[in-house]
Amino acid sequence: MSQIELNDKKIQILEVAEKLFSDKGFEGTSIRDISKEAKINIAMVSYYFGSKEKLLESLIIYKTADLKLQIESLQHENLEPLDKVNKLVEIYINRINCNRGIFRVLHFELTSKKREQSLAVFTELKKGNLKSLETIINEGQSKGIFRKDIIIPLITPTIMGTYFHFHMNKPFFQELLNLKTETLYNDYIKNSLTKHIQQTIKALLVYEN
Repeated sequence: MSQIELNDKKIQILEVAEKLFSDKGFEGTSIRDISKEAKINIAMVSYYFGSKEKLLESLIIYKTADLKLQIESLQHENLEPLDKVNKLVEIYINRINCNRGIFRVLHFELTSKKREQSLAVFTELKKGNLKSLETIINEGQSKGIFRKDIIIPLITPTIMGTYFHFHMNKPFFQELLNLKTETLYNDYIKNSLTKHIQQTIKALLVYEN
């Protein structure tokens, strides 16, 4: 997955595009809408990105590249395998919760299957992240800490699926758990929900006593 050269104008366009794609959908957002919201000449958007599809591709790289780097570097940290997995859960939940817009866009686009070329960069990111996870799990297995029958590709969906179910039912959980403010809600995700997911993943990985 290639990196993109960024300047302030490009970042401004990408941030506006994320907001509009998230609110109105890719189909419902035009280059004109983006240029108007960003207060930038329409020709500049085309100059920097070429097309709306290329803009989406650049947005995905911009918003997910640091997640890839964090997960890659985690493999080399001086931590026990279970501690690496716990940190992996923290990284995933924090990145998703801080970038809800791009993940909403990705959800819509993956469902529609209309822009598979633009989403190819996201597929490559997932493949790279899965390789990093496999390295961590294999390390734990070689040390006799993790079970041998783990279905590694299902670990990430277990992490993400729990988060997305919680967030998609936000009003229900806010009332149920008395999370009256956005701060309380986000703190609950950062602490209690993250810990719950870590315990769930540990139960899947570690041999029963």
